Amino acid sequence: MDPDVRTIPEEGSGGADMGAQMAALTAERDRLAGEKAELQDMLLRRQADFENYRKRAERDRSDFLQFAGMEFVRELLPILDDFERALQTKCASLSYSKGVELIYTRLYEALKKLGLEPMETVGQTFDPNLHQAVEKVETDQAADQSILGEFQKGYTFKGKLLRPAMVRVAVRPS
Repeated sequence: MDPDVRTIPEEGSGGADMGAQMAALTAERDRLAGEKAELQDMLLRRQADFENYRKRAERDRSDFLQFAGMEFVRELLPILDDFERALQTKCASLSYSKGVELIYTRLYEALKKLGLEPMETVGQTFDPNLHQAVEKVETDQAADQSILGEFQKGYTFKGKLLRPAMVRVAVRPS
């Protein structure tokens, strides 16, 4: 047989080879489609994981900043208390007391902008989660467990308790 001459396979014998090749190609296509679907699923999961990580990191950062701000404001509360005591003291110099009042007002307003809120206590019902009872007074003049007075103001910071109020609480006489 001449090497340059090619023979055409007979109809019966080549059909089986063609069918086997088609079956192999179909199997390969199905395998690749399955692999593609797995990779797409993996990609979607990784994207979701990354998005969750990004949100968690942003929330952690926000919580850290809020906590840092809370600690900063907590450190300034004694200074605010000192200004309040200074304002209650009588002073001979009117301009001096006005200056102290101005500084107090500016500091207080700056802290309010950061999220500081004073708690109203007098006349409220005592709540051990928000108040610290320093003194209990037996009296019939006020409702049981009502707050009669305040020794030290309590504050919240962005809705969270920063410092409980130190209060005088009414109790029924025994």
